[in-house]
Amino acid sequence: MPGATSRLRPRNRHAILDAARRLVDDKGEAFTTQELIQEAGVALQTFYRHFQGKDQLLLAVIGDLTAQHCADLEERAAELTRPDERLRFYIVETLDTLTVAPGASGARFMTSQHWRLYQSHPEEVVAANQPFADLVRRELEAGHAAGVLAPRDPEADAWLITKLVMAVFHHYAFLPEDESSQTIVDATLEFCLAAVGAG
Repeated sequence: MPGATSRLRPRNRHAILDAARRLVDDKGEAFTTQELIQEAGVALQTFYRHFQGKDQLLLAVIGDLTAQHCADLEERAAELTRPDERLRFYIVETLDTLTVAPGASGARFMTSQHWRLYQSHPEEVVAANQPFADLVRRELEAGHAAGVLAPRDPEADAWLITKLVMAVFHHYAFLPEDESSQTIVDATLEFCLAAVGAG
């Protein structure tokens, strides 16, 4: 029954990604393909039908985590009426793990795998991070239209803000919390807002 098979494929992919995220929460990237298929409740050939290997799966996990983070940010910021306020919210909430959950396994996974996979799959890693840059660009464009932000080039400025936020996030992912963490978050925020002419 081709129809039944085609309906199962998205469900199986979803089950594999969900299982991978649970394993990442538990042990970072240090899980085997066998552990994954047991956790997902699928056969090995089903895994390879959706992913060429573990690297492709981890890229999908990074993309999934980033997309969900951005969707959550956008939903939570919906009550904020000004684009500059939403931009501020996106930056602070993304860096919040520096002060709320230092050393979190998710942050460490994102950092270690981002740089490892970037060496062999740079275009895929860039695509996985694109949702945050898109989120920032939309607020820069809206802020420019509303007269509360003055970006030079919304797309280029969004890329630079994304890279700075990522660099700070990655730098502190493996460091213990100290009193400078909040200072770093505040300084990053102020630098980004000043760069796009926020009052």
